[in-house]
Amino acid sequence: MTDKRIAESFILGALLCAGLVISSYVVSDGFTRFKAYERTVVVKGLSEREVPADVAIWPISFTVAADDLSLLVDTLAGQNTVVVDFLQQKGFKKEEISISAPSVIDRQARGYGDASRYRYRYAGTSTVSVYTSNIGLVRSARGNLGELGSEGIAISGENYEARTEYLYTKLNEVKPDMIEEATNNARAVAEKFAEDSGSRLGKIKRASQGQFSITDRDSNTPYIKKVRVVSTLEYYLVD
Repeated sequence: MTDKRIAESFILGALLCAGLVISSYVVSDGFTRFKAYERTVVVKGLSEREVPADVAIWPISFTVAADDLSLLVDTLAGQNTVVVDFLQQKGFKKEEISISAPSVIDRQARGYGDASRYRYRYAGTSTVSVYTSNIGLVRSARGNLGELGSEGIAISGENYEARTEYLYTKLNEVKPDMIEEATNNARAVAEKFAEDSGSRLGKIKRASQGQFSITDRDSNTPYIKKVRVVSTLEYYLVD
């Protein structure tokens, strides 16, 4: 009876050991396959395009100085009319032109600076703005601003607050094609990497489109824009 129990225990132990060996192999093989499946490559794809601006914002600012406040305000109003007439003569529509409220400074009322160094007590600035999709008309009319000088209007130079802006507002029209191009470029890079490493390219694990940016092509041609997007993709590598 004892010999029988010993034999049964031996057989049970042998089966248990075999089971542990097989389980360890299965687990190890599964882990190896899992790690191999996790081999990835991260690549970036770029898409760039040059597009013409489709909206222009053109502010025309001018300044008047006087000792009489009423005279200054009347002069600004008269010059606003002259500037609006100038723009309409150049071909801009009435609805494309707007006039901002004038800004007036009393130099004697300021708590800093020496007011005596100014000839006139008051200085007023007015701005007439154009908002249009006719980019060519803005470019040509800006070259004729000297005509306003002959009318006695002192046009202020362009600065941060009063500068011509050119905008591109049709991004949604080019987005799909640019995203496709960036994705294709990224895949081409990934395929080359996989080939060089002796692997094959698998499915996409993760993808990030990135943000679109719109900038001037250069400082001399702000009416031509550069649209750019970078897509980041992570692919599985398969042996």
